[in-house]
Amino acid sequence: MPHVLVIDDDRAIHLLAKKSLSPIADVSVAMTADEGLRLLKQNSFDAVLLDIVLPDRNGLAMYCEIRDYDRRLPVIFMTVDATSQTAIEAMQLGAFDYLAKPLSVDPLRDLVEKAIEQRMISSVPVAISANSDLLLVAGELFIGRSKSMLEVFKAIGRVSKQDVPVLIRGESGTGKELVARALFQHSHRDDEPFLAVNCAALPDNLLESELFGHEKGAFTGAESRRIGKFEQCNGGTLFLDEIGDMAPSVQAKVLRVLQEQKFERVGGNNQLTTNVRIIAATNRPLEQMVKNGEFREDLLYRLNGVTIELPPLRDRQGDVELLLQYFLGQAKRELKKPDLEGISPETVDLLTAYHWPGNVRQLRAVIRRCVLDCTMPVIVPDVLPKEIYLASAGLAETDSSMTSASPGSQLPELLDRLIQDKSTNIYSEAVEYVERYVLLRILSETNGNQSQAAEMLGITRGKLRDRIATYKIVLSSGVSVRDHT
Repeated sequence: MPHVLVIDDDRAIHLLAKKSLSPIADVSVAMTADEGLRLLKQNSFDAVLLDIVLPDRNGLAMYCEIRDYDRRLPVIFMTVDATSQTAIEAMQLGAFDYLAKPLSVDPLRDLVEKAIEQRMISSVPVAISANSDLLLVAGELFIGRSKSMLEVFKAIGRVSKQDVPVLIRGESGTGKELVARALFQHSHRDDEPFLAVNCAALPDNLLESELFGHEKGAFTGAESRRIGKFEQCNGGTLFLDEIGDMAPSVQAKVLRVLQEQKFERVGGNNQLTTNVRIIAATNRPLEQMVKNGEFREDLLYRLNGVTIELPPLRDRQGDVELLLQYFLGQAKRELKKPDLEGISPETVDLLTAYHWPGNVRQLRAVIRRCVLDCTMPVIVPDVLPKEIYLASAGLAETDSSMTSASPGSQLPELLDRLIQDKSTNIYSEAVEYVERYVLLRILSETNGNQSQAAEMLGITRGKLRDRIATYKIVLSSGVSVRDHT
């Protein structure tokens, strides 16, 4: 049975903790910090409840000693002084959580139960370490060994030194700008400027000015001459991101630059010459846009001299663990989390099973968020964003049993059948039927999140798990009920 240590000089807290936690753990108590440390070194504990105000030491200082002894041990602070400053200090130190006195039985039990679960998960060797040699390769633009990414690398190698336009295509977040930078770095223009413009981020008139510059007085607000990107980037490489969002009037001027390497500033008459290599990128269907009259066909042909297709992350699953490894180490350094050890096997399974609609950009953001939210040395499933946990676990937002043919709608039929059968156990069967329906309904509403479901139902997570087992509710592939026969 799990073992919990309570360090508090209030005997009433000892009694409350023993009574509240007895169904889920053995409880040892200590009145002082020194006594608590002695017990820690003599026994193995799964969680600690620690008062911030102790007779012989401040609880925050005591926490640092516990952390030095066992950094994987979850510590929950308790105090009467439930101020924001105290809570902030406790969480900054890395506390598992924080409880204000007087303690309530159910929240205390639920929190300790959660801490014990995370302690168990954290005790398993990590599947992905935050201290990998992969982190030493800081200059690499790409992480990937999948077949589809190797084809991208080959394409970059073939065209990087060729002075031709390149069109990079792929979903949002796949790393199109990284490809553009790789093309630049491996080209003979690598000692010249590299400039990037997001065509979707600027209104049409501002985009034209951004690319070609403008003369003083060309339009309202043009108080001085402006040098555009084509002029600034002479001899270098210009990356036009989201080119599918470029207005037709700007498309015509870009086409002329591609054809003749000539242009005029907005409001100007002088013809300027430039020597710029254009790399464009889009996630939009340009061919269909041409048919719809939204994109110039001749510009598409000019841009499409060489096309590099970037695969979505869901099509390069073998690279997910490498990316996790790289972004984890990066976040550990940047967010200053020296005690972070890695990601648990269960968490890696969920992350690799996810379909990543936002691709590599989303993966990086999720890892940074997990590193920020994690209070333990190991990232466990509870730290994952809800949408990833649910989607990877195969939990649908609703289940077919929650439709018009749901158990709740069949209650009248059940009662009719029991009455017809002259049952002498109608109350018990009806209550069981309704309870099972309520559990299914709430679990479906929370997408299988047992913590949220227990909170909505007003019961402990332990009791919820007990009822799930009793009614044979399974959460592996949607909220459903196994056949009782």
